[in-house]
Formats: sequence, structure tokens, C-alpha cells
Amino acid sequence: MLRSTYWYFFITPVFLSLAFISCRNHAHKGNEKTVFRYNESAGISSLDPAYARDLANIWAVNQLYNGLVQMNDKLEVEPCIAKKWEVSRDGLVYTFHLRTDVFFHDDSVFEGGKGRRVVAQDFVNSFFRITDPRVASPGAWIFNNVSKSVKYNFLGFDAVNDSTFQVFLDKPFPPFLGLLTMQYCSVVPSEAAEYYGKDFRNHPVGTGPFKFKLWKEGTRLIFVKNENYFERDTSGQALPYLDAVSISFTTDKQIAFLDFIQGRLDFLSGIDGSYKDELLTKFGRLQPKYEKKIKMETLPYLNTEYLGILMDDNVELARTSPLRLKAVRQAVSYGFDRQKMITYMRNNIGMPGTSGFVPYGLPSFDAAKVTGYNYNPDMARKLLKQAGFPEGKGLAPITLNTIPPYLDFCEYIQSQLAEIGITVRIEVNQWATHKVMMARSQMGFFRHSWVADYPDAENYLALFYSRNFSPSGPNYTHFSSAEFDRLYERARTEENEEKRYILYRQMDQIIMNEAPIVVLYYDRVVRLFQNNISGLGNNAMNLLTLKRVKKINTRRTEES
Repeated sequence: MLRSTYWYFFITPVFLSLAFISCRNHAHKGNEKTVFRYNESAGISSLDPAYARDLANIWAVNQLYNGLVQMNDKLEVEPCIAKKWEVSRDGLVYTFHLRTDVFFHDDSVFEGGKGRRVVAQDFVNSFFRITDPRVASPGAWIFNNVSKSVKYNFLGFDAVNDSTFQVFLDKPFPPFLGLLTMQYCSVVPSEAAEYYGKDFRNHPVGTGPFKFKLWKEGTRLIFVKNENYFERDTSGQALPYLDAVSISFTTDKQIAFLDFIQGRLDFLSGIDGSYKDELLTKFGRLQPKYEKKIKMETLPYLNTEYLGILMDDNVELARTSPLRLKAVRQAVSYGFDRQKMITYMRNNIGMPGTSGFVPYGLPSFDAAKVTGYNYNPDMARKLLKQAGFPEGKGLAPITLNTIPPYLDFCEYIQSQLAEIGITVRIEVNQWATHKVMMARSQMGFFRHSWVADYPDAENYLALFYSRNFSPSGPNYTHFSSAEFDRLYERARTEENEEKRYILYRQMDQIIMNEAPIVVLYYDRVVRLFQNNISGLGNNAMNLLTLKRVKKINTRRTEES
């Protein structure tokens, strides 16, 4: 009885909220409410954009907030709250002209409970909040290049008037607008952030197409339509089209897949090993029995999966490893078949990483101009012989660190490398431990991936800039090259796009030649959705944007 009472009081608010969504529908032109349902198996830790670091948080925050600019499906920067902008001739001053019809969601922190209009000072406050050490936002690095000079009589950000906002940089940085599309850069009302404090994570107040309704952590998160949203479609109709968004938190991905197949979810992202063969053929297409039941869309994903190699001679782990020798590192890259790995372990979802570290999907990618490694066991054996280890004789075992979801990939590589004489031992860590060890240079050979923060190759090449050594920076391999650094510093300020791309490719080729990493594959976004869903945009950043989604109800909302 106690257990029954507990579940009654725990679950009832969730269903009351869903019933509220449904019942209001009948007063709205007699149509059923359209609720978009998806599952977030990784969980959501915060609805505060200051902590929008992982994809789960980013997707949720993207429904609740807006920034100055936004990214479209072609990875182009478009207006959002800023209707237009100018960049000074020296590339140091960005001037944004704001819309005057954007309002924060209604909340008790505002006078009369009505959300007030967004003004330029809100962006000043929001951006300074991201850089505030007390907030400890993982997105603070975005503004590292913002001017700290007193010559402007202020630091970095200025509200010229209510509708004009300026950002001042220390050095030109052409990808800066792309940085501002990140959810970290969303505008928040300072009175709400200050009033709720740490609870702002679960009491969000934004400007987005949806507003917060209910969050039973680990069970259900519900957003409802923002009736005062400022964006409209090309025909002048107000966005969003949906009435609500319902997010569940089933951790078992196979159960989530079954929920989707049975129609209890509208959308599923990614392919998990537990159901990939049930869903896909070896050629990456839907199995015939699902072709007419659901839809699938794929496109390049700005995610490079790789193996990193610690290159720091000051660390004994690297100094004594066989991988300190370039010929051995190159032999590893030649020693396994990436296409076979993609075909049989990912059902052809992905592209073999046979070019550079910069992934397919970015405009600077050019497989003809950056040469990586194809499967060539003969070349691998030749390189081992050159290194003094013919057929692998005398070569010490190499330890490869990974996490559980990637164990099968590492075992595949282990098996193939054994055929050319390279012995690999695998150690499996939990992700939290793996991440700390990687940052502290406690692993000589490790699996990792890099998902773009913004769509520019600079974001990938920064992993090899010598001033970005971990733990404070993303250079986990501790790769250092004076020539690479020189090109990187030139590229960061080069405003001519084609010239910048040439520099990017030169840097990428240096990485391939020196082999501090082993590129495995370039990922693909995979999205599955029900036949009654349309308008689900998609881009290579894998951003979930629901404001243009339409859903044709095929059943009563109560069943949703």
C-alpha cells in the first residue's frame, strides 16, 4: 500500500500535466493537441544554457531559448534575435541590431508576471554571466578572445542602446559568428537567473518557441507552446506549430527503440548496437519490414571518431611506449580495414576515416588534398621493419584504453593489428574515469571522439595547437609542432575563406604525416521518425529544432 501511495503521488503530476495539454485542446478549434515525444536515454542535467555542454542538454535548451544568431540546416548563420549585424573592417567589432518584438516567457520574477521585452543589456548580462567564475560555465572559453582592454571604457560587451549590442575582440576571428550560435550564448533574464540561483537549472526562463511546464527528473520533462513567440514561417504563420514537447528518460536503448516502433515515441536519434541489425541492412538501409512504417534520414555528422596517442616526452608513459616511433604509429593506421569495420559494426553508417582529422561535412574537407591512411598491411609490415621490429618481433604490447560502448571496435582493431605483429591490450574504463585520465595524460593510447562545437575546421585543428595542452585545453595528445602552430595562428585571423581552407588542409596533412592520432571514421546523423511527422530540420551539427515540426494526429492525444 505504501508503494502504491508513493507511485500515485510521484506519477500523478506528470499525467495531470499531460491531461492538461490534452484537455486544453478541445477549447482550441476542437482539434487534438499535438505533442512531440522523444526519449533522452543519457538524461538531462540542466536547463540552464550556461551548462549546455552535451547533446542532451543542448537539445532541451534549444527549445527554450534564443541567441543573437542561429544555424540553419546548411550550417549558415542566420538572424535570430539580432535581425542584422555588421563587422568592422578590422574584424574586431561586431555590431548587432536587435528585434524589438522578443519577450521573455511569463514568470513571477517579472512585474505582473508578464515577460518583459529583451534589450541589449540582457545580452551584456548573459555573456558576462557565462564568463563569471562563480557560474563556472563550461562555455566560458567562447569569449576568450573578447577584448579585455580598457580603451573601450568597458570590457568586451556594450549595450549602445536598447536595440544595439556590440562585441569587441582582441584579434580577428572569422568563425566568431558560428560561436555565437552555440546554446551557451542564449539570452537569459538576469532577474530570473539571480532570483532562482542554482534552481535556474530546473526553473528556466527564456524566449524560445516552447516554455517550461514540468520536470520530474528521470521520468518526464514537458514544454508547452509559447503563444507569444516572435518567429513566423514564410506564409506569416506564427511558430511553433506543435502544442507541446514531452521528453522521457528510458535508459535502456532497446526499450526506447521498441517504444518508437510501437508508436509511443515520435522520434529516435542514432543507431545503437542493441537494435542496429533489427532495423538496418548491412548497406545502411531500413529493413524491408520498416520501410513503409517509419522514415529515416541520414547526413554527415561533424563527429570524428579516433584513437589518440600521447606524444609528450616529459611523460614516462609516452617516452617508453613503442608509439613514440612515428613508423609504429603509421603502421597502426595502415593495419586495419576501416571499410570492413563500418560495414559490419555500424551497418555502413559512417564514412571510413581515410583522409584527415577534419571530418566530411565541413566545407574545407577535401579527400583529394589531405591524404590519410587506407588499409595496407604490407605497408604496415614494412614500417614495422623500418622501426626495428620485423613482423612485430621485439615490439612491446601496447595498451589501448576505451569505454564499454566502443569495446567491440577496439577488439576488432586488436584482432587486425595482431595479424601484422602488433599486440594490443585493451583496458575498459567508465567514461568519467576515462575522461579524467585522458585530461591528466595518464593514458598512452586511448579512444576518443570530437564533435564540433561550431562548424569550422579550426575547432578540430585546435586539438593539436601546442598552447592547448590538457588539462586546461583539448590537446590531449600533447602534439607539438612549430610549423603547425605557425599555420594555425595564421588561419585564425585569415578572413579570406579559400585561403583559410588551404591553411586548414596544410595543418591537417601535418597531423596525418606525424600520426598523433588514428582516425577511425567520420560519423553520420541518423534520425528516425514516424510518418505523421514533418518539418524536422537536420544539419551536420545534429541540432534538434522543433519549432517548424508539424504532427498529424492519428490517435487521441490521451494515448500519447
